[in-house]
Amino acid sequence: MWSDVWRGLMIPLLGTVLGAGCVFFMRRSLSRTVQRILTGFAAGVMVAASIWSLLIPAMDHAAAMGRWAFLPAAIGFWMGVLFLLLLDRLIPHLHQNCNQAEGLPCGLGRSAMLTLAVALHNLPEGMAVGVVYAGWMAGEGSITLAGALALSLGIAIQNFPEGAIISMPLRAEGNSRGKAFLYGALSGVVEPLGALLTILLAGVMVPVLPYALSFAAGAMLYVVVEELIPEMSEGEHSNLGVVFFSVGFTLMMILDVALG
Repeated sequence: MWSDVWRGLMIPLLGTVLGAGCVFFMRRSLSRTVQRILTGFAAGVMVAASIWSLLIPAMDHAAAMGRWAFLPAAIGFWMGVLFLLLLDRLIPHLHQNCNQAEGLPCGLGRSAMLTLAVALHNLPEGMAVGVVYAGWMAGEGSITLAGALALSLGIAIQNFPEGAIISMPLRAEGNSRGKAFLYGALSGVVEPLGALLTILLAGVMVPVLPYALSFAAGAMLYVVVEELIPEMSEGEHSNLGVVFFSVGFTLMMILDVALG
């Protein structure tokens, strides 16, 4: 059982590391068009994962409540949104294509601030993977190993472009390839750590599984709306972000339904 869990926790990190490794093979920084495509794709994957892997299982788990089966999902969802809102206000970070940092003032450099922005983005993804695997380990019938693996694979796929989006601009700013790769890879470390912590709290999580699943969904959708959608839409008008949002959404939906 634990071998399946470790595999599931490390797959998303592998996606980030492979994406950050692009800095060793690509000479030029990512164009604005490519960044828009990759960001839209990542947003689509996260939205689909939030619905099929988290919110729907949360309501299925609370089906015994009848008409009120939506309540745990709604409460957990808002707890996730408010949790990310708090972190967004507290943790110093800097988004791509922005010059004004967010969070509490600090003396960190631009590279560290960019890495913290993606780490903040990755935290709810790690929590989502952790709570799904915790539910599977507890024998919850609505959560299968294949469904948990589908979530890990989907997040890994959208982590690949995220790793590149961090490492390539850092390289273009004059950092060495090794340093750019390191910062890109480190941005994904928070995912297995957050997932492992969630699993270790499984004894607490399982009794409130609908709330925990929807909490992760709310946190992920906060990131999509607050960060990814604005990034894929800023600048000159283009429909590429929306098209690749739809591609990412469709791919994650297929993965979850086909494997789940």
